[in-house]
Amino acid sequence: MKKKNVFLLVSIFLLVISVLYVILVKNVDVASIGPNNTEVGLSSINKTFHNTFGYNDILYKLTKYLGLIPILLCVMYALFGLYDLKTKKSLFKVDKKIILLGVFYVVVLLVYILFEKLAINYRPVIIDGELEASFPSSHTILAICFCGSSLIISKYLITNKRTKKVIDIISWIVMVLIVIGRTLSGVHWLSDIVGGIIISGLLLSLFYTGLLYLTDKKKSSFI
Repeated sequence: MKKKNVFLLVSIFLLVISVLYVILVKNVDVASIGPNNTEVGLSSINKTFHNTFGYNDILYKLTKYLGLIPILLCVMYALFGLYDLKTKKSLFKVDKKIILLGVFYVVVLLVYILFEKLAINYRPVIIDGELEASFPSSHTILAICFCGSSLIISKYLITNKRTKKVIDIISWIVMVLIVIGRTLSGVHWLSDIVGGIIISGLLLSLFYTGLLYLTDKKKSSFI
Protein backbone atom coordinates (compact mmCIF):
# COMPACT_ATOMS: atom_id res chain seq x y z
CA MET A 1 0.00 0.00 0.00
CA LYS A 2 1.32 3.45 -0.92
CA LYS A 3 2.36 5.77 1.86
CA LYS A 4 -0.30 8.36 0.99
CA ASN A 5 -3.03 5.71 1.26
CA VAL A 6 -1.68 4.61 4.63
CA PHE A 7 -1.86 8.15 5.98
CA LEU A 8 -5.33 8.60 4.51
CA LEU A 9 -6.44 5.63 6.60
CA VAL A 10 -4.60 7.07 9.61
CA SER A 11 -6.47 10.34 9.11
CA ILE A 12 -9.82 8.55 8.98
CA PHE A 13 -8.94 6.62 12.14
CA LEU A 14 -7.92 9.81 13.97
CA LEU A 15 -11.13 11.52 12.82
CA VAL A 16 -13.18 8.73 14.38
CA ILE A 17 -11.08 8.86 17.57
CA SER A 18 -11.46 12.66 17.75
CA VAL A 19 -15.26 12.50 17.43
CA LEU A 20 -15.52 9.71 20.00
CA TYR A 21 -13.24 11.58 22.40
CA VAL A 22 -15.31 14.77 22.19
CA ILE A 23 -18.46 12.73 22.89
CA LEU A 24 -16.67 11.06 25.81
CA VAL A 25 -15.56 14.36 27.35
CA LYS A 26 -19.02 15.87 26.91
CA ASN A 27 -21.02 12.99 28.38
CA VAL A 28 -18.97 10.73 30.67
CA ASP A 29 -18.43 11.34 34.41
CA VAL A 30 -19.77 14.90 34.19
CA ALA A 31 -19.71 16.86 37.46
CA SER A 32 -19.75 20.49 38.61
CA ILE A 33 -16.10 20.77 39.62
CA GLY A 34 -15.15 23.94 37.75
CA PRO A 35 -15.32 27.60 38.84
CA ASN A 36 -18.90 28.87 39.20
CA ASN A 37 -19.99 25.21 39.33
CA THR A 38 -19.27 24.66 35.65
CA GLU A 39 -19.71 21.07 34.56
CA VAL A 40 -16.68 19.09 33.42
CA GLY A 41 -16.56 15.69 31.75
CA LEU A 42 -14.17 12.98 32.96
CA SER A 43 -14.37 14.89 36.23
CA SER A 44 -12.65 12.33 38.47
CA ILE A 45 -9.37 12.19 36.57
CA ASN A 46 -9.49 15.91 35.75
CA LYS A 47 -10.06 16.90 39.37
CA THR A 48 -7.34 14.57 40.65
CA PHE A 49 -4.80 15.88 38.14
CA HIS A 50 -5.66 19.52 38.79
CA ASN A 51 -5.55 19.10 42.57
CA THR A 52 -2.14 17.41 42.27
CA PHE A 53 -0.44 20.12 40.24
CA GLY A 54 -2.60 23.19 40.91
CA TYR A 55 -2.08 26.51 39.13
CA ASN A 56 1.39 27.70 38.13
CA ASP A 57 1.50 31.32 37.00
CA ILE A 58 5.11 31.09 35.77
CA LEU A 59 4.34 28.18 33.44
CA TYR A 60 1.16 29.89 32.28
CA LYS A 61 3.02 33.06 31.29
CA LEU A 62 5.97 31.10 29.83
CA THR A 63 3.71 29.08 27.52
CA LYS A 64 1.75 32.21 26.67
CA TYR A 65 4.85 33.95 25.31
CA LEU A 66 6.33 30.79 23.77
CA GLY A 67 3.10 30.62 21.77
CA LEU A 68 4.39 33.54 19.72
CA ILE A 69 7.12 31.38 18.16
CA PRO A 70 4.74 29.03 16.26
CA ILE A 71 3.02 32.15 14.92
CA LEU A 72 6.39 33.49 13.75
CA LEU A 73 6.95 30.19 11.93
CA CYS A 74 3.64 30.74 10.14
CA VAL A 75 4.73 34.24 9.17
CA MET A 76 8.02 32.88 7.84
CA TYR A 77 6.28 30.38 5.56
CA ALA A 78 3.77 33.04 4.51
CA LEU A 79 6.73 35.14 3.37
CA PHE A 80 7.93 32.16 1.32
CA GLY A 81 4.54 32.13 -0.37
CA LEU A 82 4.61 35.87 -1.03
CA TYR A 83 8.10 35.57 -2.49
CA ASP A 84 6.95 32.76 -4.76
CA LEU A 85 3.92 34.79 -5.82
CA LYS A 86 6.05 37.84 -6.54
CA THR A 87 8.53 35.77 -8.53
CA LYS A 88 5.98 33.84 -10.60
CA LYS A 89 3.45 36.70 -10.78
CA SER A 90 0.49 34.33 -10.65
CA LEU A 91 -1.31 32.61 -7.79
CA PHE A 92 -1.87 29.58 -10.03
CA LYS A 93 1.89 29.17 -10.42
CA VAL A 94 2.69 29.38 -6.70
CA ASP A 95 4.10 26.16 -5.23
CA LYS A 96 1.07 24.04 -4.36
CA LYS A 97 2.78 22.89 -1.17
CA ILE A 98 2.80 26.47 0.08
CA ILE A 99 -0.87 26.86 -0.85
CA LEU A 100 -1.69 23.61 0.97
CA LEU A 101 0.15 24.92 4.03
CA GLY A 102 -1.92 28.10 3.89
CA VAL A 103 -5.12 26.06 3.67
CA PHE A 104 -3.91 24.04 6.67
CA TYR A 105 -3.44 27.22 8.70
CA VAL A 106 -6.98 28.33 7.83
CA VAL A 107 -8.40 24.93 8.85
CA VAL A 108 -6.58 25.11 12.21
CA LEU A 109 -8.07 28.57 12.77
CA LEU A 110 -11.57 27.30 11.89
CA VAL A 111 -11.20 24.39 14.31
CA TYR A 112 -10.19 26.86 17.03
CA ILE A 113 -13.25 29.04 16.32
CA LEU A 114 -15.53 25.98 16.27
CA PHE A 115 -14.52 24.83 19.73
CA GLU A 116 -14.68 28.38 21.10
CA LYS A 117 -18.33 28.41 20.05
CA LEU A 118 -19.09 24.88 21.29
CA ALA A 119 -17.40 25.45 24.68
CA ILE A 120 -17.10 21.77 25.65
CA ASN A 121 -15.28 22.66 28.89
CA TYR A 122 -14.34 25.83 30.75
CA ARG A 123 -10.99 26.49 32.43
CA PRO A 124 -10.33 25.17 35.95
CA VAL A 125 -9.26 28.70 36.94
CA ILE A 126 -10.59 32.19 36.26
CA ILE A 127 -8.01 34.36 34.49
CA ASP A 128 -8.32 38.17 34.34
CA GLY A 129 -11.84 37.93 35.72
CA GLU A 130 -13.13 35.82 32.82
CA LEU A 131 -14.06 32.15 32.62
CA GLU A 132 -12.92 30.99 29.19
CA ALA A 133 -13.60 27.90 27.10
CA SER A 134 -10.70 25.48 27.44
CA PHE A 135 -11.37 22.41 25.27
CA PRO A 136 -9.24 21.59 23.42
CA SER A 137 -6.15 23.43 24.61
CA SER A 138 -5.59 26.07 21.93
CA HIS A 139 -1.91 26.44 22.83
CA THR A 140 -1.45 22.69 22.45
CA ILE A 141 -3.05 22.78 19.00
CA LEU A 142 -1.08 25.90 18.09
CA ALA A 143 2.22 24.30 19.09
CA ILE A 144 1.66 20.85 17.57
CA CYS A 145 0.02 22.02 14.33
CA PHE A 146 2.27 24.96 13.53
CA CYS A 147 5.56 23.49 14.75
CA GLY A 148 4.64 20.04 13.46
CA SER A 149 3.76 21.33 10.00
CA SER A 150 7.06 23.22 9.98
CA LEU A 151 8.92 19.95 10.66
CA ILE A 152 7.03 18.33 7.77
CA ILE A 153 7.30 21.13 5.19
CA SER A 154 10.85 22.28 5.95
CA LYS A 155 12.44 19.42 3.98
CA TYR A 156 10.58 20.57 0.87
CA LEU A 157 11.23 24.30 1.18
CA ILE A 158 14.61 24.62 2.89
CA THR A 159 17.65 23.09 1.24
CA ASN A 160 20.27 24.74 3.46
CA LYS A 161 20.94 21.95 5.96
CA ARG A 162 22.09 24.23 8.76
CA THR A 163 19.07 26.52 8.46
CA LYS A 164 16.71 23.56 8.31
CA LYS A 165 18.33 21.98 11.36
CA VAL A 166 18.01 25.18 13.40
CA ILE A 167 14.34 25.63 12.43
CA ASP A 168 13.57 21.97 13.18
CA ILE A 169 15.30 22.09 16.59
CA ILE A 170 13.41 25.26 17.53
CA SER A 171 10.14 23.65 16.38
CA TRP A 172 10.71 20.53 18.47
CA ILE A 173 11.78 22.43 21.61
CA VAL A 174 8.93 24.94 21.46
CA MET A 175 6.34 22.24 20.74
CA VAL A 176 7.43 20.06 23.66
CA LEU A 177 7.79 22.96 26.10
CA ILE A 178 4.36 24.36 25.30
CA VAL A 179 2.57 21.03 25.58
CA ILE A 180 4.29 20.05 28.84
CA GLY A 181 4.13 23.57 30.25
CA ARG A 182 0.45 23.95 29.42
CA THR A 183 -0.28 20.56 30.96
CA LEU A 184 1.39 21.49 34.26
CA SER A 185 0.33 25.15 34.35
CA GLY A 186 -3.14 24.33 35.67
CA VAL A 187 -5.04 26.53 33.21
CA HIS A 188 -6.47 23.46 31.46
CA TRP A 189 -8.06 20.21 32.50
CA LEU A 190 -6.02 17.16 31.56
CA SER A 191 -8.74 16.17 29.08
CA ASP A 192 -8.24 19.53 27.30
CA ILE A 193 -4.57 18.74 26.69
CA VAL A 194 -5.28 15.19 25.50
CA GLY A 195 -8.00 16.54 23.22
CA GLY A 196 -5.58 19.07 21.79
CA ILE A 197 -3.04 16.33 21.06
CA ILE A 198 -5.59 14.03 19.38
CA ILE A 199 -7.15 16.78 17.24
CA SER A 200 -3.72 18.13 16.29
CA GLY A 201 -2.69 14.63 15.26
CA LEU A 202 -5.75 14.47 12.99
CA LEU A 203 -5.04 17.85 11.40
CA LEU A 204 -1.35 17.08 10.86
CA SER A 205 -2.18 13.68 9.38
CA LEU A 206 -4.59 15.31 6.92
CA PHE A 207 -1.96 17.88 6.02
CA TYR A 208 0.73 15.26 5.47
CA THR A 209 -1.65 13.11 3.42
CA GLY A 210 -2.40 16.08 1.17
CA LEU A 211 1.30 16.82 0.88
CA LEU A 212 2.04 13.24 -0.19
CA TYR A 213 -0.54 13.55 -2.96
CA LEU A 214 1.07 16.78 -4.15
CA THR A 215 4.76 15.99 -4.03
CA ASP A 216 6.83 14.43 -6.73
CA LYS A 217 10.56 13.76 -7.16
CA LYS A 218 11.36 17.42 -7.75
CA LYS A 219 11.37 19.45 -4.53
CA SER A 220 10.90 23.21 -4.33
CA SER A 221 13.16 25.29 -2.12
CA PHE A 222 13.39 28.88 -0.92
CA ILE A 223 16.43 28.87 1.38
